[in-house]
Amino acid sequence: MDSITEFHSSVALQEWDHLIQKIRPGAEASVIDGRRLTLASIVATARYGATAYIDSDTQARLAESTNALASSLKEGRIIYGVNTGFGGSADTRTQKVEELQRILIRELHYGILSSSTPEIHRNPIQESKSVDDESYIRDLLKRGLPMEDPVATTCMQEAWVRAAILVRTNSLASGHSGVRPILVQRMVDLLTKDIVPMIPVHGSISASGDLSPLSYIAGTLQGKSTLRVRAGVRGLEKRHIVTADVALANAGLNPIKLAPKEGLAIVNGTAISSAIGALAMHDSHCLAVLSQVLTCMSVEALRGTNESFDPFFAAVRPHPGQIESAHNIYNFLRGSKLIQQNDGSEVGSLRQDRYSIRTASQWLGPVLEDLFLAHKQVTIEFNSVTDNPLINREGKSLHGGNFQAKAVTSAMEKSRQGAQSIGRMLFTQCTELINPTTNRGLPPNLVADEPSQSFVMKAVDLMVAALLSELGFLANPVGSHVQTAEMGNQALNSLALISARYTHTALDVLSKLAAAHLFALCQALDLRAMHIKFLEMVEPIFRTNTVSLFGEFIISPSGKDGAEETGANTCVALWAHLVKLLDQTTTMDSTERFDSIANALQPTLLTNMSLSSVVAVDVLALVRSWTSTTSDLLSETFYACRDTYTKQPDATPVLGVASKCMYVFVRGTLGVPFLRAEQIRSPDPERAVFREENGEVANGTLEVDSASGNSTIPTVGSLITLI
Repeated sequence: MDSITEFHSSVALQEWDHLIQKIRPGAEASVIDGRRLTLASIVATARYGATAYIDSDTQARLAESTNALASSLKEGRIIYGVNTGFGGSADTRTQKVEELQRILIRELHYGILSSSTPEIHRNPIQESKSVDDESYIRDLLKRGLPMEDPVATTCMQEAWVRAAILVRTNSLASGHSGVRPILVQRMVDLLTKDIVPMIPVHGSISASGDLSPLSYIAGTLQGKSTLRVRAGVRGLEKRHIVTADVALANAGLNPIKLAPKEGLAIVNGTAISSAIGALAMHDSHCLAVLSQVLTCMSVEALRGTNESFDPFFAAVRPHPGQIESAHNIYNFLRGSKLIQQNDGSEVGSLRQDRYSIRTASQWLGPVLEDLFLAHKQVTIEFNSVTDNPLINREGKSLHGGNFQAKAVTSAMEKSRQGAQSIGRMLFTQCTELINPTTNRGLPPNLVADEPSQSFVMKAVDLMVAALLSELGFLANPVGSHVQTAEMGNQALNSLALISARYTHTALDVLSKLAAAHLFALCQALDLRAMHIKFLEMVEPIFRTNTVSLFGEFIISPSGKDGAEETGANTCVALWAHLVKLLDQTTTMDSTERFDSIANALQPTLLTNMSLSSVVAVDVLALVRSWTSTTSDLLSETFYACRDTYTKQPDATPVLGVASKCMYVFVRGTLGVPFLRAEQIRSPDPERAVFREENGEVANGTLEVDSASGNSTIPTVGSLITLI
């Protein structure tokens, strides 16, 4: 690849390496200075509890900014949000500058938030004699189960909030917002002490920043007894929900009394949107790289060719994304024994692969370019100053609109639509893999058992269809649904947080689709490897059996030139026809399949026989005997091969470098098995026993008699969940 051009893979791998360094034990804390925050630092802090600190230079800048603001107020200057009202009410004036900040934070706590999932009590209640008894009706209605978990649907995840605190701290640390060093330090303390405000999911239009969500961080700094936070040591059930004042006291932290502009400086910014967007970018990068690996595995599982990824194609159509993805997939396929030449020499074969793998680099290329640009947009955003007004180095307050988070919206729309494109490609690869009319010789539904008795991957086929449909809906743009807000003042609003939230939803759906596809791919690769072993086992037996019965008919009389060559050619023709028939009969059960194949080989056998020295009736008897023997040896060898392979499956000898790594991870690290129907077969009720304690089923579990071999019975879904 061109060393000058920047590629998505280089960014993704750099961030990944940086993340691993950040989460290692004893790793250095990230410096917060407003300029050098990285995506990896955000992920490490948000998800893995990494720490951060403010250096002395940052503290000096903060002090300068605070002094400049104080001087402006002393000179009697009118500064928005400091001695004026907010938004469409900025025409009001006040001298109570500190009280104004407290009012702002208090009035932005408008989010809907539930701190716990209510327990449903269904104790007997006294029946009312009147159907008009309102208290009786209320009691009845309270007994209903909730439609959704109240906490999960109203409260942001802790990782999102930790990321937002870090990003907002980084923005304020630039020294252009007029906040004191102690305020920024206290925000760092929230991360260090792992005090995480409970912030409502809904309620921000990301116009003047994410006002309401950020107000809950400000309220926590104030130590409000009306706000709830998550605090305590993680693990061992020591994490708990308490009020902000209690959490600060337990951590030995004093509440902050907001100075002029500090409330506005905290809430008037894009930290929530850009932080959640940054976490989405990390997942987008990982899934984009994974999609290229899965495509490589699909090429092998579908017996495709690496020709489609030859560097020539990208050289004559040099889009950076196509160059990159073709280069990656081409190299991922190194060492594969499954890829084919597809030179068209076999009659009736496709000369080229289907679009799902042949045009994968052209399909993925634009997505990688979009993600590369989205990464830049989000990175610039979380290293920017996004509140208003801002104080320049000369101490002048300037009023503008850096809080408009349209850049984040743009990045999230690209990421979400990219997720749909990736999902569409993986869906097509997966469904072609499961379908025997398109998978080039694999059994229907990727079954290792009899096709009439097992349909194991049909569930996956349905699942990926459902997931892709949802992805298609989620790919719709959010930014086109802007509504005028706040007395007409916020006529333009980015909806960045909404877009970021739905991007996370889309990425979650895509992750499930990718997991299902990987599950199917490993099954398919095992079937390919098992088929190769079967061919290796049966070929010498097949040749020996054929020569022993028909040696004098398929080999010219002794002494004639080319006798051995004639016999060899006959066996080659028979073997080539047999291999082709094996690919064409995968929908049949084994007994019927091998009988059919043996009979279908008769014309090829007769065509290559020399009948000049024998009586025809003798040959027909021999053909019938050969047909029966061939069917039996095919069946016996297949069953033996299947049983042996199932006990110790290993497709690695035939896989390319990338597929081998993924296969070992799924089969070895995760323990997801090569699937036979018996592994997910429902237990026999007559052999199942219930363990009872005090007349009740213990833990509501069904224990199966170990003699049945079904003591633990996974489902297809549970195995995909492991991935």
